[in-house]
Amino acid sequence: MLVQIYETTSPEEARALADLGVDHIGVLVGDGAFPREQSVGRARLILSTIPSSSKGLVLVLSDDVRLIEHIISEIKPAIVHLGASSHLLTVSALQRLKQQCGTLTVMRSIPVVDDRSIAIARSYDGIADMLLLDSHRPGDAQIGALGATHSWDIDRKIIESVHIPVIIAGGLGPDNVVNAIKIARPAGVDSKTKTDKDDGSHTKDLQKVKRFVARAKSLQG
Repeated sequence: MLVQIYETTSPEEARALADLGVDHIGVLVGDGAFPREQSVGRARLILSTIPSSSKGLVLVLSDDVRLIEHIISEIKPAIVHLGASSHLLTVSALQRLKQQCGTLTVMRSIPVVDDRSIAIARSYDGIADMLLLDSHRPGDAQIGALGATHSWDIDRKIIESVHIPVIIAGGLGPDNVVNAIKIARPAGVDSKTKTDKDDGSHTKDLQKVKRFVARAKSLQG
């Protein structure tokens, strides 16, 4: 079971997550349009400390293709994760992005609201390399960042309808990750809010991460 953790904010934190067995270590990167975005330079520094046992991800919430291209060019991440709402960053935009950037591993966020989400996910099948299923509030410019769960039954339907790896997200933490995996049967699980410290600092609680990793990896995807 692949484990993905957001949002890494320092080199020290990135190394600690790798030591705990986190497979994908994610950094939120942008131009300041969204809260907590790291600059390109800061993100490059954080990602440079991740050992080869883990992969560094860049999460971009913007739908500005030029900005996305700039971030990819400057950082050259193992995986770029695109989190803009699906009506703002379309399938055709992703196709153009992959043509412009050459060899590029792309994870695409999918908003899980109702059964219509299945069609959205299938439209990226074979274009994106991986999908991330996350909660969504209509009208938001980004997918996720809510700390709220959604229907894992819909997640399961999406997973069964596509041919690329799927990671599930949305309010997952040590206390509910096992149930989510048993219902959805994903390739991996993602946690941000529920593995943060409770002090509002948006830094990681390493004990929560440790429990999340242990419980997720105790099950097979």
